[in-house]
Amino acid sequence: MYLDPVQSFEPLRSRCAPTRPLRVGMIGIGTVGAGTFRVLARNQADIAGRAGRAIEMVIVSARNLSRAAGIVGEGIELTDDPLRVATHPDVDVVVEVAGGTGPARDWLLAAIAQGKHVVTANKALLAVHGTEIFAAARQHGVAVAYEAAVAVSIPIIKALREGLAANRIEWVAGIINGTTNFILSKMRDEGLDFGAALAQAQALGYAESDPSFDIEGIDAAHKLTLLAANAFGMPLRFDDAQVEGITALQGMDVACAEQLGFRIKLLGVARRREHGVELRVQPALVPATQLMAHVDGSMNGIMVKSDAAGVTMYYGAGAGSEETASAVIADLVDVARLDGTPAAQRVPHLGFHANAMNALPVLPRAAVCTPHYLRVPVHAAGQVEEVAAWLGRRDLPVRQVVRASDRPGMGVQALALTEPMAQGAWDQAVRVLQVHPMVAGSLATLRVEELAG
Repeated sequence: MYLDPVQSFEPLRSRCAPTRPLRVGMIGIGTVGAGTFRVLARNQADIAGRAGRAIEMVIVSARNLSRAAGIVGEGIELTDDPLRVATHPDVDVVVEVAGGTGPARDWLLAAIAQGKHVVTANKALLAVHGTEIFAAARQHGVAVAYEAAVAVSIPIIKALREGLAANRIEWVAGIINGTTNFILSKMRDEGLDFGAALAQAQALGYAESDPSFDIEGIDAAHKLTLLAANAFGMPLRFDDAQVEGITALQGMDVACAEQLGFRIKLLGVARRREHGVELRVQPALVPATQLMAHVDGSMNGIMVKSDAAGVTMYYGAGAGSEETASAVIADLVDVARLDGTPAAQRVPHLGFHANAMNALPVLPRAAVCTPHYLRVPVHAAGQVEEVAAWLGRRDLPVRQVVRASDRPGMGVQALALTEPMAQGAWDQAVRVLQVHPMVAGSLATLRVEELAG
């Protein structure tokens, strides 16, 4: 017989004193804030049943109070002062969904100093100021929850902190920016160049009018910083991340990757090595036979390799009002269940293995070891074999060299794939090859990521 998990505990609840609602103040009621309010209102009974008590919105700050009034209705205090929310005496937890890294830092630190828990979707804030914010939270014994800051609808922080808690994490890698994934999917499926695909993303609302945080890889690096901290117990090291976007990527290389049996994705990769941690964002070739290659459109996908569980994969929407709200409210439910949890466990990534991981540096770009893709424009078809011979004479671990399929205006292109080798040695070889007389134009090279066990 099926027992409803909420109803089955009603007799026990009736004998216990009623639990006070978790009282929430929210800073910002734009796209994410409005979605959070809608989902809380629509699913309040289910949420309360899972949290063990009601979650009640007390106060909301907004720049446009008349617009906010139309969203929240009556019975909720409205203010244009975020600090009023952060220090409100009747608020237990502050939800920050306004964005930015300056004032938002001050709001959250003010809330923490008042002993209030914090839930935020602000990955840039945490990547830049997270160490300070988490240290303050630890000092005051409150939680900072940020599931919505990383992959929106994918509960990857919970997976790392709870589902994979028994494991030593070896690497985390994934598509963690929906805008760039949409652009790359359009370049592949419709043969568009980067500019045309970006314009389409902007027209459909997937990209901002200033898309630089997305297309330059910065947004993905913010998220990767948080993933690495949770996976390895290391401090937030955003400034040490190697970040490369997709602005220089040519449609020709998207097509050539397909010919070789790969797809190009913008990946964030955090990988534990013997002498350090790789922390990098870059466009890379992924084998078309792997699941990650089939994460298309604006979707996100993350893979984790751990010693006991092996390779696990997580897939879901990387953007959206209610999709983000889902993660924000899941964090509120976790906060509602915190009673009895030791304060030191409320910011877990600052605690475990801290000394060991602090001693390990973020590896420099030159030390990263992966296979590589190379496209060499040459003057004549016979020179494709010359490229192969040149690479062989330099004892580079070449896997294959082939001629690219003929396409209008493409000229003759030699395509090469290597076995894993250090980036520094590969860069040196590419610089020497670039000035060889047989080369008819600029070389293109990308890493290859084979995300297997």
